[in-house]
Amino acid sequence: MRGTAGTAGAPAVLDHLVYATPDLEGTVAEVAELTGVRPVRGGSHPGRGTRNHLLDLGGGAYFEIVGPDPEQPAPAGPRWFGIDALTGPRLVAWAVRVTAIADRVAEARARGADPGDPAAMARRTPEGARIAWRLTPPERAQGLSPFLLDWGDAPHPSGSGLPRVPLVSLRATHPDPGAARDALAALGVRWPGEPIAAGPAAQLTAVLQGRHGLVAFGRGAGAP
Repeated sequence: MRGTAGTAGAPAVLDHLVYATPDLEGTVAEVAELTGVRPVRGGSHPGRGTRNHLLDLGGGAYFEIVGPDPEQPAPAGPRWFGIDALTGPRLVAWAVRVTAIADRVAEARARGADPGDPAAMARRTPEGARIAWRLTPPERAQGLSPFLLDWGDAPHPSGSGLPRVPLVSLRATHPDPGAARDALAALGVRWPGEPIAAGPAAQLTAVLQGRHGLVAFGRGAGAP
């Protein structure tokens, strides 16, 4: 389930799932109640107006809950992941971990897909350590396509002793599953979950093994 097909460098793998919310503290409390495990604070994204909390999914992947950071001024533009327009939490995106991200982008463009120019990002951990990475713009990831992320020499968040809520399954629907698979192939990525099903809209659902049983996260916490 974790593996995806890559071209440049090591194969791309599922890096993390993005659960975006307009109310970070409220959503963290809700996730903790549903799973029996409280997400821990990751850090703020300077200039983006957001911060996150994290859970380990196992297999080198993690679950990111991201929302507005009240300790930052409002950003110059919209927050990533459509946070400003959300009325509740939603599983909005996924990222694949790659190496040689510039080469990956060039190869995707040669196949007719453009994930956007890689940008540098950084944040401070709660302990004060600075971690940096490069990623393609999440807003360029349409439908079920992921954004690409290259951690370089930075330590991966999943290796920092995060509390674990294992990922049991990753499901997706799309109005045209074949077109969705073609879009992934153009990025050099293979869908890492259950077969993509036909549905009225592109939508992700992650099922996690909480301490009280299975919990699904899609359009909202505990979503079917």
